[in-house]
Amino acid sequence: MSGADDVQVLADFRAAVNMTAAEVEAWLGTEESKSVGQTREGERESRGRQSARRIVKIFRGGPRGASDVRHMRKVVSYVKRHLAQRPRGDVRDTRWRWSLMNWGHDPLKGGVA
Repeated sequence: MSGADDVQVLADFRAAVNMTAAEVEAWLGTEESKSVGQTREGERESRGRQSARRIVKIFRGGPRGASDVRHMRKVVSYVKRHLAQRPRGDVRDTRWRWSLMNWGHDPLKGGVA
């Protein structure tokens, strides 16, 4: 990473992703995580679950280059868009929340991007 823009992306990413690497990994083991998201043709996992695995790698090893910075931007954008679509009422057991958690953000924890 280099440059002021990359530093801002990292700060935005840390604000958007409010789950720890361990929490994301535990979440990936749930049926709820597996039940949401879009899966591209020929792939076995949803985009969100793929993102979650990459988020864990970034947390554990730090962003390594332009590809990771692009992914962090994508995560921030997804979380912001999805939060704007919050359904009414209790979101605890909703597909909306589960999808966000696949992108590293648990809306019940706070920390809005």
